[in-house]
Amino acid sequence: MTIADVAAPHGTSPEAAPGPTGTRHRSGLDRVSVEWVKLELMRVAYATRGGFLARRDPRAVLGWYALCALAPWFTYSTPILVVLFVLSLGCALAARIGPLLLGLFTLGLVGQAAYVLVLVLVLGGDTTALDGLLQISLKLGAVSLASMAAFVSLDPEKLSDGLQAMRAPAVLGFAISYGYRMVPLLIDEFHDIVDGHRLRGAPHQGHGFLGWRTIARIGRIAVQAFYPLFLNTAQRTRTTVEAMETRGFTSAGPSPAGRRLRLAYLRWRVGDTLLLVVSVAVVVAVYTVLPTA
Repeated sequence: MTIADVAAPHGTSPEAAPGPTGTRHRSGLDRVSVEWVKLELMRVAYATRGGFLARRDPRAVLGWYALCALAPWFTYSTPILVVLFVLSLGCALAARIGPLLLGLFTLGLVGQAAYVLVLVLVLGGDTTALDGLLQISLKLGAVSLASMAAFVSLDPEKLSDGLQAMRAPAVLGFAISYGYRMVPLLIDEFHDIVDGHRLRGAPHQGHGFLGWRTIARIGRIAVQAFYPLFLNTAQRTRTTVEAMETRGFTSAGPSPAGRRLRLAYLRWRVGDTLLLVVSVAVVVAVYTVLPTA
């Protein structure tokens, strides 16, 4: 008999028993909660999962993304689009984009395919229409997967520094960095406001038919939280902007000396060159080997 067997309550399996810190180990769908969604969004915004693109220079990642985002739009060949979609999916999995984004992407892709199929069948379309709709879905899916793989692998500072190193307008890098930093603030404020509404409000009596009372209560709380969310966030905006400006994130652009100092850590390595060369070679091979029509 192990310690977990002794500590588990009667009728409870050791896997569901609380751990040493008093928290219960979760698995599967039991892990899905508001706190889990918050943590997943933080990992997405600040690129904490790692992956093969996270170790590359941001300029190489942006160049790779531009290549993968443009490649599907130069063909109408279904085999080529299928191969590009599979390659983008492999890159997205290697970049560790996380289950939340993958789940939302899969749900959207399946939902779009389902309603398009029903629409074509209802309107009396043939297989030619389905092939055209499949091509559009594959193009959008490949671009979406490449976008997730690239931007999940870049934290706000690396993305801003990469754009600045490529001579992008300073206000663009500042806006991206500011937007990334506002994500956790908005999530925390929304969570606090929703908890406050739930604590002050009386619980509804039953879920109703198909859970309409629960859906109506969630919608009402979301609407009521809109104005407090932006008012509370506006109070912290000035502090966020001042903190960013002290670190060199200015909308007017830093001085040449400050720009050199800020971008001094960027190093173009052999792996960055290999990433672009291999990507170009794979795209050219796909277009050359597979039929174009």
